Amino acid sequence: MSTTTVTPLTTREAELLIGEARRAAEAAGVIVSVTVLDAGGHPLALRRDDRAVLISGETSTRKAYTALQLNSATADLVDAVRPGGPFHTLPTALDRPLLFIAGGVPVHRDGRLIGAVGVGGGTPDQDHGFATDAVRALL
Repeated sequence: MSTTTVTPLTTREAELLIGEARRAAEAAGVIVSVTVLDAGGHPLALRRDDRAVLISGETSTRKAYTALQLNSATADLVDAVRPGGPFHTLPTALDRPLLFIAGGVPVHRDGRLIGAVGVGGGTPDQDHGFATDAVRALL
């Protein structure tokens, strides 16, 4: 049986993700906070802008955790968490609530999950776009 080794997400790549998300946000005139997690849910990099909404740093982190745990862009989960939806009260192993607002995107390499990026500070659609732009730039 052969196994394929996939290079984990590096700190340098995490900084690139943050830089790309910030550039996309600044081009749109939005101030955001960005969090990048590795595949184990450990923070690799965080950029919280003091001019952003105070909670945006925590929001970006929760979005990244959600994307990582469910291996899905949080924008794809919005309907599932509305009252009556299947994920309305989903417990987590991290002892923190999941935040299912668009802006969290998983990061894959060679088809395997290696981390996630979360963006907070804009509208849900903007945050999702900024995170998606960042991941696209990494590939």
